[in-house]
Amino acid sequence: MAQKTTGKRGTGGGSGRGARDLRVKVKTAKGRKLSSTRWLERQLNDPYVARARREGYRGRAAFKLIELDDRFGFLKPGMRVVDLGCAPGGWLQVAVDRVNAAGTKPAKRQGFVLGVDLQEVEPLAGAEVHVLDFLDEGADLRVKEWLGGKADVVLSDMAASASGHKQTDHLRIMALCEAAAEFAFDVLEEGGTFVAKVLAGGAEGGLQALLKQRFAKVHNVKPPASRADSSEKYVVALGYRGAAETD
Repeated sequence: MAQKTTGKRGTGGGSGRGARDLRVKVKTAKGRKLSSTRWLERQLNDPYVARARREGYRGRAAFKLIELDDRFGFLKPGMRVVDLGCAPGGWLQVAVDRVNAAGTKPAKRQGFVLGVDLQEVEPLAGAEVHVLDFLDEGADLRVKEWLGGKADVVLSDMAASASGHKQTDHLRIMALCEAAAEFAFDVLEEGGTFVAKVLAGGAEGGLQALLKQRFAKVHNVKPPASRADSSEKYVVALGYRGAAETD
């Protein structure tokens, strides 16, 4: 059954900005769970979803990376970037543009972007993408082969499938984040950056302590594009000190 929506126009309130956008209300359809209806309604009314469509990004998550990089400035032309958990490709798009991996800005240095995910990802000019379960045995070695050298930035937006149990989901995503961090320790250039998604839940203390040993600065950030009702946040670790200094 096709979805049914109703629109309610908000009042301008004398703001001078004209009529506000219609808010879409989704009626529960036969066979659709209430949770699915709520998710659909949230998507239809999410300004970041609409903005992603307008600006050609593959998902609203692209704006999380944009906001983090606008604040901390870790993506620069000529840099080498690894994006773990890259599907559907929004972070790849941002990284390719900001490090000039497609070479579309002749006056600037050309970077390199490598993406890895469990799912197939639509090809993107300027990015090399591979399908791989990063938790498989030897997966890190394969990624290092594809990288063919050091990286300036390691990104991880990896997330485990939701179980419906908050503590379990928290532990699963922390396992992914810790695996990404260990990989970053192996491949980052000194001064490099590690950015990863975590879920608030109490098990991230050990990772935080380790990152503070390895990086000059560690920030915990919830970018504006991250939904207010989500427990996700991002750790941004800047100024990798190098393995030799910490071992």
